Amino acid sequence: MNTLFWFRRDLRLFSNEALIQALNDGAKHAIFFVCEKQWHQHNTAPIQIDLLKRRVKYLQQQLADYGITLHVISAPYFSDCESKLIEFCQSNNVKHIVANTEYELNEVNRDKAILAKCDDVGVTFTLYEGDLIAPAGSVKNQSNEMYKVFTPFKRAWLKQYQDIHFNLPTWPLEKSSVDVKAEPLLKSDDGSEKWPVDDETLSKIVNGFIADKLTSYDDNRDIPSIKGTSGLSPYLALGIVSTKQLLINIQQQYPDILTTSKSKTFTWINELVWREFYRHLISEFPKLSRGDNFNEKYNAVKWRKNEDDFNAWCEGRTGYPLVDAAMLQLKQTGWMHNRLRMVVASFLTKHLLIDWREGEKYFMKHLIDGDLASNNGGWQWAASTGCDAQPYFRIFNPITQSERFDPTGKFIRKYLPELKNVPDKQIHFPHTYIASMGKTKDCYWPAIVDHKAARERALAAFKV
Repeated sequence: MNTLFWFRRDLRLFSNEALIQALNDGAKHAIFFVCEKQWHQHNTAPIQIDLLKRRVKYLQQQLADYGITLHVISAPYFSDCESKLIEFCQSNNVKHIVANTEYELNEVNRDKAILAKCDDVGVTFTLYEGDLIAPAGSVKNQSNEMYKVFTPFKRAWLKQYQDIHFNLPTWPLEKSSVDVKAEPLLKSDDGSEKWPVDDETLSKIVNGFIADKLTSYDDNRDIPSIKGTSGLSPYLALGIVSTKQLLINIQQQYPDILTTSKSKTFTWINELVWREFYRHLISEFPKLSRGDNFNEKYNAVKWRKNEDDFNAWCEGRTGYPLVDAAMLQLKQTGWMHNRLRMVVASFLTKHLLIDWREGEKYFMKHLIDGDLASNNGGWQWAASTGCDAQPYFRIFNPITQSERFDPTGKFIRKYLPELKNVPDKQIHFPHTYIASMGKTKDCYWPAIVDHKAARERALAAFKV
């Protein structure tokens, strides 16, 4: 054994150039580290860990069918990966390690330490850019600096890639099985079963979205009561689905997609570019991994520390039905509709004036698609502290957001059945109706903050 492939958050066989290069180099072994304590330290949601373990177990069997052994090894912290990896290499005569780059600060520091150690023991360590369409650092302005605004980044990104139709390397091996041992490190029971992990089903989901939903995505993506989104975010977060392969599949059906950025069909591509933008940012600015404000002038904002208000937000009892239904969706399913993520983030940071970092951490602890770059970018966007964030004076009104995106209260009633008999017009803020019916406040939580007063408080805090 001379070449070893190291799986991380790139849990796919195909559209994985680093893996295919390792196989072309003769690799018959791969490795995956179960870093339970590090994941806990990173606030990784149990449901995401469950999905990850199910996928690794699936990969183990798929690789075995091609005569490749995937070794699953416990390394509680990233710091343990170094000794475990070097020990494995020395015991198995590994001379070359291949992996895909990860961009977060702890991961970057882990790889630097391992690279130094590999040099000491005569092992080469090669990293590929497997998680991005445009490699980190490749989209710069005329001053050779990272863009601070999304739209010019997008223009440069499109200019760089609009004429490229990627040709990914093909799978180099024929079927040749090896035995798969039962792996106790992959046992979990945290409720990700509704998310399939086999490639056949995932291929149908991807192709179904492109064929049936891509053109209507612009019209339906903001309506939480229907399945208008792609449903691919958990797979993108773990690298189960490749962004480059997605773009290839879309280009096959819409060859001019990258040159028609004003069309409705392009809207979902725009979301992919936002994902790239946040990854480029977290690679360029390590302070984002440390939880710092991107825009340092907002370090002066005095966040409130109110445990009761924060718990009310977490538990879905703010008294604003759309906010509460969204938080209950997260709690019950491990996922939240993208429009609602913006609504609840705005509510926490502007209405309650609670530090965005508390919301970011809570999301990571519960989201099946938790991803530091996108989660940090989204929260700092909502809190107005981030790169190209919404202006601080733009404060979502949770009532009008509800009226616009859930006009009949269909989504609200799904998660707040106690409001099932409230008329459509009153369901967005039902307190006056509830009182007029002679019911007590116990049938639904009272509003914990007045919208107008909260808005004025937030404006005053941010003007500082």
